[in-house]
Amino acid sequence: MSMQPDRADGAAQQSAPSPDSTLVKPAEEKIQRSLFGEILDWMLAPLLLLWPMSIAITYLVAKSIANQPFDRALEDNVLVLSQQVKETDGKVVTALSNPARDILRADDLDNVYFQVKDSHGEVIDGDRDLPAPTEEEKPLTGTVQLRNASLRGIDIRVAYSYIDLNKTVQKGVPKEPHLALVQVAETLEKRALLANEIIKGVILPQFIILPIALALVWFALTRGLSPLVELQQRIRARRPDDLSPIDSRHVPEEITPLVTSLNEMLERLAQTIAIQKRFIADAAHQMKTPLAGMRMQSELALRQTDQQEIHKSLTQLATSSEAATRLINQLLTLARAENQAPANQRLEQIDLNLLARNVVQDWIQTSFSKKIDLGFEQQDTPVLIFGSPLMLREMLSNLIDNALRYTPQNHAVTVKVALDRYQQLARLEVEDNGPGIPVAERARVFERFYRILGSNVQGSGLGLAIVREIASQHDAVIEILDNPHPQDPAFPGCLFRISFRLNPYDEIAMEGLS
Repeated sequence: MSMQPDRADGAAQQSAPSPDSTLVKPAEEKIQRSLFGEILDWMLAPLLLLWPMSIAITYLVAKSIANQPFDRALEDNVLVLSQQVKETDGKVVTALSNPARDILRADDLDNVYFQVKDSHGEVIDGDRDLPAPTEEEKPLTGTVQLRNASLRGIDIRVAYSYIDLNKTVQKGVPKEPHLALVQVAETLEKRALLANEIIKGVILPQFIILPIALALVWFALTRGLSPLVELQQRIRARRPDDLSPIDSRHVPEEITPLVTSLNEMLERLAQTIAIQKRFIADAAHQMKTPLAGMRMQSELALRQTDQQEIHKSLTQLATSSEAATRLINQLLTLARAENQAPANQRLEQIDLNLLARNVVQDWIQTSFSKKIDLGFEQQDTPVLIFGSPLMLREMLSNLIDNALRYTPQNHAVTVKVALDRYQQLARLEVEDNGPGIPVAERARVFERFYRILGSNVQGSGLGLAIVREIASQHDAVIEILDNPHPQDPAFPGCLFRISFRLNPYDEIAMEGLS
């Protein structure tokens, strides 16, 4: 037995506290939502928002439509009135008879006003209070323009035009433009009445159409989601042990990815159940041997009268009991390792030197009893990684147990902690001087209950399976290599190497790599 003295006791005994990132926070409870309600909300919300906008746009369009015929009538009145305005002896006069004035003003609902002004702004005929257009609103001569105005506090619509009275002179030299303003206005009662009628004709049917549209949307959603209901019924109608793939040919294209994912999950579940069944069958088969031996030895001891034979049977019974206990403990360890989800593990910052030294110390007495030299080599500086101390101790214990079982007496088993400065890896190595493992068998020795043919060493075949499971949960890489320092050509031995990622946030570890 050879162990190197610990040269990093002070640093190794200081274990950093668990980082906050490793604390598991309880998941917030999420409110279950209805797909039907979600789609209905996204369809009805825009519809209900667009409906008032549609009413407002309809009202503006109705006013525009209502204005058009009345505006054309005002323009015609301006043109007719313009033909009656003339200049006689330098004065502007209108040739409107009283019946013509009455016709111009005749209207059932609106009040109609007209006005004629000369070039000096004097009212020649019509209503004096009718406002004149501004300079910005002044149109080209001979064209009719429209504007909104107010007369005695009442909104009116005005059509107006500037006419050149000099153009009526047929002979002589053209004169300077002599303009006269002609305006015809009316109130807006008829326009508002027509716009309201248009709006009523458009909006009232919408009050009937909208409930029908809502009912159709509800019906369409119900029909559109019916494949989901049918899929649910088909899944519920299955037997509890039916893990066959779901037929995706009778589902809509949008649901096919979901069914494909379900089929993949069912396939993984079927594989997991098959592995568990095989594991239980193998475990039961492995348990039969020690239990049968225990029963046979106990029955034999009961029949014996010789104390020496009884002692021999009890010794065999104790051996079988020890084998059964070890098998059960390994089964429990493997089950615990497999069911330990990485998200639920409480990871801690661990000094690999300290952990390995403590585990080796636990196996010193066993190595003495087997007459095997158990050695330990560590690094000068702490080698810090994140991991589960309980699982890592179990992993290393299985590696040491495996090495001690296969290494003959008067040979050595060495546990090493190493640093790969180039790849920034921490390595845990167990080097034995046993019969070695053929290259073709190295991939299979990690399978449950697998034993190399010709091996006479007692064991359950679970130790290396536990090692692989724990290494996988720590994102570690496990390798089996030839022993670089064999003691005996008849026993070439092998080297189990497990590589961990260093803690990148630890300054001491980074100094060790420099």
